Formats: sequence, structure tokens, C-alpha cells
Amino acid sequence: MCCCKIRLSLKRSKLHEPVGRKYSSLPGLIGNDIKSLHSIINPPMAKIRNIGIMAHIDAGKTTTTERILYYSGYTRSLGDVDDGDTVTDFMAQERERGITIQSAAVTFDWKGYRVNLIDTPGHVDFTLEVERCLRVLDGAVAVFDASAGVEAQTLTVWRQADKHKIPRICFLNKMDKTGASFNYAVESIREKLKAKPLLLQLPIGEGKTFKGVVDVVSKEKLLWEVNSDDGKDFERKPLLDVSDPELLKETIEARSALIEQVADLDDEFADLVLGEFSENFDLLPAEKLQTAIHRVTLAQTAVPVLCGSALKNKGVQPLLDAITMYLPSPEEHKYEFLPWYKGDLCALAFKVLHDRQRGPLVFMRIYSGTLKPQLTIHNINGNCTERISRLLLPFADQHVEIPSLTAGNIALTVGLKHTATGDTIVLSKSSALAAARRAGREGEKKHRQNSETERLLLAGVEIPEPVFFCTIEPPSVAKQPDLDHALKCLQREDPSLKVRLDPDSGQTILCGMGELHIEIIHDRIKREYGLETYLGPLQVAYRETILNSVRTTDTLDRTLGDKRHLVSVELEVRPTEAPSVVPVIEYAPGVSEDLLKVSQEAVENGIHSACLQGPLLGSPVQDVAITLHSLMIYPGTSTTMVSACLSRCVQKALKKADRQVLEPLMNLEVTVTRDHLSPVLADLAQRRGNIQEIQTRQDNRVVIGFVPLAEIMGYSTVLRTLTSGSATFALELSSYQAMSPQDQSTLLIQRRGST
Repeated sequence: MCCCKIRLSLKRSKLHEPVGRKYSSLPGLIGNDIKSLHSIINPPMAKIRNIGIMAHIDAGKTTTTERILYYSGYTRSLGDVDDGDTVTDFMAQERERGITIQSAAVTFDWKGYRVNLIDTPGHVDFTLEVERCLRVLDGAVAVFDASAGVEAQTLTVWRQADKHKIPRICFLNKMDKTGASFNYAVESIREKLKAKPLLLQLPIGEGKTFKGVVDVVSKEKLLWEVNSDDGKDFERKPLLDVSDPELLKETIEARSALIEQVADLDDEFADLVLGEFSENFDLLPAEKLQTAIHRVTLAQTAVPVLCGSALKNKGVQPLLDAITMYLPSPEEHKYEFLPWYKGDLCALAFKVLHDRQRGPLVFMRIYSGTLKPQLTIHNINGNCTERISRLLLPFADQHVEIPSLTAGNIALTVGLKHTATGDTIVLSKSSALAAARRAGREGEKKHRQNSETERLLLAGVEIPEPVFFCTIEPPSVAKQPDLDHALKCLQREDPSLKVRLDPDSGQTILCGMGELHIEIIHDRIKREYGLETYLGPLQVAYRETILNSVRTTDTLDRTLGDKRHLVSVELEVRPTEAPSVVPVIEYAPGVSEDLLKVSQEAVENGIHSACLQGPLLGSPVQDVAITLHSLMIYPGTSTTMVSACLSRCVQKALKKADRQVLEPLMNLEVTVTRDHLSPVLADLAQRRGNIQEIQTRQDNRVVIGFVPLAEIMGYSTVLRTLTSGSATFALELSSYQAMSPQDQSTLLIQRRGST
């Protein structure tokens, strides 16, 4: 019997060691080997993989990342989420809660490949964190709980990956868990994600009997040693008719099905199969099949599926092999803007962190050119020039200083004071203008009308609107500047956090994506900035709209000093048919074009500011269209007066119209045992919940429906009590919907009573 043992041995040397963990340095950084140092820092682009790990909360993303780091030689001990000693969950809040909040970037090598891996959050409050990292990735690993299959947040991150056209592979984790089912999980990928799974592995046993996997492509079985503490040692044996007749038969059937599936999706492979190997699929070399799977994965017509158990250290090394084999390198990802730069620097700042010693740390994906310390760069978004003082290779909260980094890599820069999330970085202003000219020539060919700046900006991130808000106060007035500084730093790190001042009370208002989001921000201000702040009660971010059209006029006539300011305006507000967060502004034919050229910005500023506070609750007004019918401006009138008149006129019209409060409606998914289903449904009925369907997932029931956000505050505690801690739930903003007259009047009485 042919049997070969795989042992992973990598050079290690001692790096800075925090208490309780042992880290290895970059392989090859020993001695003065300049050639080896260059290959470590700037490997060939074909050998780079920029990947993300994404999934529903608790599917095992961080544990999988820990195993990947251990087997690649970057850590010398296995971290555990429950013990709070993982590398990528390095924030105190993450280690306490056992969840990922920030996305952590880690760089490591595997079998000659450089892998930049990002561990992303699965909690719905931190969806933006996933979104901004997906933009800079070339591929992703979607991790699934094999006992649950596709869950609520899995759908969200999968849709995000679809939007950014990211090839991905699936890893069915927790195969050792009671209730784990390979077939169920594969079927849920096919049904719920509408994806075509390519089964590259089959499990050997499920639940407690899980002991290894079968490699369908090479017809080999991989068995992990029972006595092995860390899972580094495993055996790879060919499947033989003598020892494993049933398993071999199942594998041959799975391999034939895989070949047929790939041949249907890839014409080049179909020609090969029908030509040389039509008689016997068994003779088809594994390398040919792997190359075809790589092409199919890149085309996103199917997704390779692997399985294992990260916690029990099984199946992670084959996953690493699949990452390097099937996911694309940066040069296989085509970007239309690359030819415009002709090799000059072009990078995207996708994340900002604040370090107490080093100041702002900016994560960058380099698309072309080279980054070096002391390099002066130009920020297109901010239209400013800055200098990079140091360049680091990210290793979660450990960073290795490096002399340069080339295209395709993810870098960490120190010294950029004004760069924020989503900014496009180029070498110089002249480089940006040259790229804009090339883009302009290409644009003319395609008949596109874009401004030069817009064309050069790399895809920004869509920042969702906050759904919760509360007041935040410092311990004393003297500490207000410190709080403002802390909030400014946190906003630069996290664009989904909004901060505004209440014009009536002068209080600072914190707006966030959920209860957990605001709780984490509050905790970080205390730990990182040493401020004991006080939060007011959490409130729901309502919106307002109107139900009918109203036409009104207003005149503003003021004399300041010896100058007369006179503005007269007539406008109409009406509800829009399509939803629109910002007001739709239209101009009647009678409005002078010459006048608009001078005053259009002031007009629109006035309208937008009026819609920030509605007449009912002071909430933003949406789904309204405003038509300007006439505008008269006395010569010498300031633009501020024009804005003030427009704002006052819009407010007057909104007060005359029939008004409606809109409340955030959440998609809710509750996973509960059959015994506790009735009390959960009864509780949701009291919360104005609307149940859409109840699905069966193994022995559990999954309740899917809608519920108003105001009714779901503190739901986790109630659900835990109702189900003795056995149920889980996931929330996601669906839309804003009109409140019933009865609920609206109750809300208005509550608000007026509390003010």
C-alpha cells in the first residue's frame, strides 16, 4: 500500500511575543539573504492571493483563520475563540464576546504562495466592515456550519460578493458537530444561493464519526491521526478496491459527476474530455481537471466545495491548497483603469485604524506601481498630497517593517493624516491628470460623459443609513474636546458611525447600525481614549414623508447694514412614486436659467437642509419631490439668504401637507427547536411581527418574517428566556414602511410626553 505522510515544516525565528502566544517571523528573514528578502516582500504577482473569509456569525471563520496561520508557520500555538487568544480577534471587545468586529488583515506564505487573508465579521451590525474589504479582494472563502447550511448573514455576504464579482470557494466547517450533514449543506447552497456546487471532497463519516475527507479529484483519502494534538500530521492514501471498495465506488461516481459538471461549464475542458477521455474518465489527469476547475471558479459559473472541522484540526491544509490552486491571482482580475496609469502608482485605502504610538494606520490595496517609505502620494478624493513615513506588512496587530511593496499586495502605511476609507491614492497630481486624459480618450470611444475626477476614483463603499441613535455625553464639559477627538478618530475608522449635533439641545447624537454597534463604540471610547461617557436611551431612527401635494410661496426681505437682501420663491412638494432618500429637485420651465447658474447650489442646499428635519419628529424627510416654479432674487442678495428662504418655504409646505411617519422594518430569522416554536411565534405576534414562512432545518425550525425595529429592542434577552438559551436570531434592515395611524399617534404622544 502506497502511503506518504505530509509534514509541514517552515523556518521560524523569534518575533515580538505577546504573553500567552508564540509568533514566528517571516520565513526567509534570517541572516542577510537579500535575494530571499526580496522574494518574501515582493513575490511574483502570479503567486499572490488576496482572499477574505466570510460567513454567518458563529460558522467558524476565526477558528479557520487560526488553523490556517498555525499550519502556515506564522503561529506556534493554536488560538481559540473561547479562550480569547486568537490572532485576528485582537480587540478586547472581540475576545470578550468571541465575535469578530473589525476585519483583520494577515499576511502569510503557503507552499511558495503569498496569501493576504482578511477575517471579516459575520454580525449584521458590521456588514459595512465586510463590504469595504470585499472591494479589495480577488477571491473569498465562504465558511458554512455543516449542521445549518446557508443562514441569514450568509445570504447577505454572498450577495455582497456577487456585487463585487468575487470568485469564491465553500468550506463546510463543523463536520464533527452533532447534526452535521454534508448533503443538506450542499443542497442549501444549491437552493438558497442559486450556485452550482462542485464537490471536490467527500467526508469520511459525519458528526462524531468524522475522521477525514476523500479528495475526489485525485481519488485519495486524507486521514488525520487520532492522537495528533494539532492536526499537522495526516496521511494521504490512494483509494484501493481491496481496502475501501464502497468508498472507491462512491468517489469514482462523484468524480465522473464532477467531470461532467465542469465539461458543461467549460468548452475547452469539454473538447478535451470528449476527445481523449470519452471512453474512460478515470484516465483524465488530476492536473487537467484542476486547471478547468480554476477557470470555472474564475468565471463564477460554479463554486468548489470542501469540508472539514477547523476546531478539530481536520481539512484545513487541503483548504489552503485549494485557495492557491483555484482562487485568482491579482493579474487574473481585470481592472479597466489599470492601462490608464501605465505602471504608475494606483492604490485604494480600504481601512483606517488608529494606533496610540503610530497614529493613523491606513490599509491599502496596491493595483499598480510600487509603494515605498518616505514616498509622497496624492489623494484624489481629498485633493491633497501626503507623505508615507513607514511601510508595514500587516500581521493582525503585529506589523513587520518593509522597504517596498509592489502591485497586487496589501500594505499598511504610517504617516497619512488625511486619508480616509475609500480614498484613491496615486503618485502625483500630474500622474492623475495623465491617467484622466487616457481615460478621457477611452471614454470618448465609449461615448461616456464622466468628469475627470469621477472616472479616476476607484469604487467607493455604499454606507448604509444608521437605524439607531442615542445621545452621548462626556463626564464633564472640560472633556467635550476629548470626546469630539475620539469620535472623529472612530468615524474615520468606521464610516457607518454617524455623529451629529442636536440643534435644539446642543447634545452630541451617536447614530449606528444596531445595539451591539453602539455598545462597542461606547466601550472603545472608554478603553482606548480613557473617557467614561454616558449614553442616553437607545432610540429608533424614524423617517417622515408626505401623502399629498402642496404648493406654497415665501418671501424673505432683510436689510443688513446698507445692503438689502430680497428673495421670493414659489414651490410645490409632492410624494414620489419611487423611494428616494434625498429630495428629488426639479425646475419649472419659467425659472430663469441665468439665475440658476448663479444660485442653483444655494437653492439645493436650502432644500436639502429643510429635509433633514421633518415637522412631526424632527426626523429626515424622504420620498419627496420638490418643483421650483418661480424664483426672484434682488441683485446683491447673499447665497445664505437664498438658502434660508428656500429652507423656510419647504418647511412651510411640509407642515401644510398630510404627514406620515416611516419606521424601519427588519428581516428577522429565528432558529428554534420544535418544542419552543409556539412561545416564539406568540411573542412575535405581540411585537407586530409578520411571519412569512417557517422552514425545517434538520431538527430545528427557522421562522422567517418582518418585524418593526422598535419592537425588537432587547429581543436577545427575551428569546433566551423563552427558549432556555437554545434559539438564535439574525436581523437585517429590509426597508422603511408607513406606520398605521394608531401606532403613529401613540408614538407622537410618547415623544411629546418625553420632551
